Amino acid sequence: MTAVQHAWIVFLLIGLVAGFLASLVVGGGGLISCLVSGVIGAFVGGFLFHALGISLGIQNALVVEIIHATVGAIIVVLLARLIAWG
Repeated sequence: MTAVQHAWIVFLLIGLVAGFLASLVVGGGGLISCLVSGVIGAFVGGFLFHALGISLGIQNALVVEIIHATVGAIIVVLLARLIAWG
């Protein structure tokens, strides 16, 4: 397995975990919806934490990425629900 393939697998797993955690907070969905919301949330959360200059002070990069992606996934799901209701 190449480094690029490994990176993609880790990215997708982080997205899946983040989507699952977000579904626990804001309400469920299936495997695919967890994966999609987690992957999109990873981008949103990473952007927001960086743009706002928020540092969690955690040394483990994997944990930080999961937290960023989970917060982003929660935001994505809530925004999607607001758009669907509007």
